Amino acid sequence: MLIKVGDDRTSNIDLVLAGLLSSIAGALNAVGFLIAGTFTANMTGNISAFADNFANGAVVMSMSFLGLVAAFICGASIAALVIQAGEKRNLRSIYALAITAEAVILLLLGTVLILSFAHPHETFLVIILSFVMGLQNAVTTMISRARVRTTHVSGMATDIGIELAALVGDAKSRKDASPKLKLHSLTLASFAIGGVCGALLFQLVGSWLFVIAAFVLLLIAVPEALRAHRT
Repeated sequence: MLIKVGDDRTSNIDLVLAGLLSSIAGALNAVGFLIAGTFTANMTGNISAFADNFANGAVVMSMSFLGLVAAFICGASIAALVIQAGEKRNLRSIYALAITAEAVILLLLGTVLILSFAHPHETFLVIILSFVMGLQNAVTTMISRARVRTTHVSGMATDIGIELAALVGDAKSRKDASPKLKLHSLTLASFAIGGVCGALLFQLVGSWLFVIAAFVLLLIAVPEALRAHRT
């Protein structure tokens, strides 16, 4: 799931990756809203909120939304640079290691909050979550060669509409659209289900949700990293 790249991947591998990581993304996105009233994976909404607040003179508030966008881009850029460096060295575990890094960030964040070493401002928390979302989306985009995007809900909804329209076309159009429709529908559904579960879990366990998410990511990534080193 986190070893094969691009055309070497099967549709089933992409489906599993999309389902698991979109669920995590949906959960973290929901938690970001519960913490600060903003979405950490919704860059379209954050850009719109920046423009709206800036136009109405709420400059400080607008900069906070712009900070979320910058954090998302920064996370994606760092992930891409690390992956490119790993690929140049033929490090087959680089994608699994990138997801492991995401897990470590979430684990550290959850540990700090649970043990009350500090009480970070809510803006700082959602900036970290936006960074993590950018990192994850870059990993899934690069490993699948842009077939899987775990946080790109607007684009997926558009793709689903296009693919539904293709189903009424000729046989070739239907054949091409069917696997894409399955992938994008699963990704969208997993994101939504993850959001519901994340919101409910956060209300029940609070900051432990970050630890739970981290361990789920570790269960996904660490075996893949070890398998990549063995083969």
